[in-house]
Amino acid sequence: MGGSRPSSTPPGRAPAGASATSPTCAGWSTGPPSGAQAWWASTRCTPDPVALQPNSPYSPSSRRWRDPLYLTIEDVPGADALPDLAALVATGRALSDGARIDRTAVWAHKRGALEQLWDRFGGDPAFDRYRYEQGEDLATWATYCALVDHHGTGWHGWPAGHQEPGSPAVQRYAATHEREVGFWAWLQWLLDEQLRASGAADVVVADLAVGFDAGGADAWQWQDLLAEGVRVGAPPDLLGPDGQDWGLPPFVPWKLRDAGYQPFARTIRAVARHARGLRIDHVMGLFRLLWIPPTMGAADGAYVRFHGKELLDVVALESVRAGALVIGEDLGTVEPGVREVLADAGVLSTRLLWFEDEPPATWPRQAMAAVSTHDLPTVAGVWTGVDLADQHAAGVTVPADGDEEMRHHLRAAGHVDDSASVEQVVLAAHRRLAEAPSVLVTATLDDLLGAEHRPNLPGTVDEHPNWRIPLPVPLDDLPGHDRAEAIAAALAEGR
Repeated sequence: MGGSRPSSTPPGRAPAGASATSPTCAGWSTGPPSGAQAWWASTRCTPDPVALQPNSPYSPSSRRWRDPLYLTIEDVPGADALPDLAALVATGRALSDGARIDRTAVWAHKRGALEQLWDRFGGDPAFDRYRYEQGEDLATWATYCALVDHHGTGWHGWPAGHQEPGSPAVQRYAATHEREVGFWAWLQWLLDEQLRASGAADVVVADLAVGFDAGGADAWQWQDLLAEGVRVGAPPDLLGPDGQDWGLPPFVPWKLRDAGYQPFARTIRAVARHARGLRIDHVMGLFRLLWIPPTMGAADGAYVRFHGKELLDVVALESVRAGALVIGEDLGTVEPGVREVLADAGVLSTRLLWFEDEPPATWPRQAMAAVSTHDLPTVAGVWTGVDLADQHAAGVTVPADGDEEMRHHLRAAGHVDDSASVEQVVLAAHRRLAEAPSVLVTATLDDLLGAEHRPNLPGTVDEHPNWRIPLPVPLDDLPGHDRAEAIAAALAEGR
């Protein structure tokens, strides 16, 4: 059994506190009554270190490095010597008490505290070892961050000498700005240390995003391997009736192959570090991706094939090195034969109550079973009609029967009628889900805590507060929460 957590965080805890809250989640879920064996956390890869922070974690500057928003300031070496530590912590917590998560405000507050600590940092052999072990990749990332601080985001608009990571001008900049470059390397070391020390690494299933921002660090480092001007997405389907344009640049298949798949291997290695498992978002992208030409929409895109079996070999090698199981998010449009190839490679499929006509007891063992994900409605959202109202308010194309198909799945799975309360429906759905023989059976925190709004509404940007909706209950209050305890017990009893 497992739990899952989107990248939104609750009131009472600043969004940057994931390293602190992961032990709360993992400790609660792995102990009585749930006895969970894994904790899936949505991607924590990092955006550009700019003042205005983006909300979506799935369009990162880099997939290999972690977001410093997740640092816990009071656990940073030397923090106890700060004269205003208590005030800093109190302000950070207060920033998450609103109806929406404000990452920009949190980052401004957190960066100020981290810069104070960096100014006081006198060195550490463990930090030196980390920089040596991470080598050129960390040096490139830290230099990129320093350049973003200097020039602003969007490396295409930088001076010509700074647009190429290996240029003499970039090397000179790094050499003459060692203090600035060192700060960004230090943040990654802190993140690595806090994740390792949390103990959550024993249960965390890390998330690999489909791609990265065209103006970000990974694109800067590997620009010669990308299809310039092209974006990837998905055709119209149940997840996105209008299709989806993710705005992410794809690798050119033959260029990636000629590079020995090093960018892909290094990304897998970084994401799987300190993790028990790896979930690959849109795993079908290993075989083909929908390329969208400039000025066109998702419905006008065309599929471009990749060497899927070779990429799977890389996944197999790196996951074995990390000791991590692999889960493929194979929802939406999947070409024939792909699920069979993934199964042969030992990749777990994904099965959701919303989409399956057969009862969970008939689902495959080699799968992760769940009711929903961060891109789909919560049980409370469907049962109360809030999710349908959110879709209408955002101008999203809604099926002719609205959410009736999902309500039907809930009635059938839980043997309930329309008079049932949200709590009864959520509990009944998870009791039925527990009958699945799948390797992993998961519940989202949104359903455990009765959230009505889904974390992310595909096909929207500003029309819906994606990734900014806090959970209705602070994570610190998760242990002892009646509904969460009841659902966890139901899942444990059915396993």
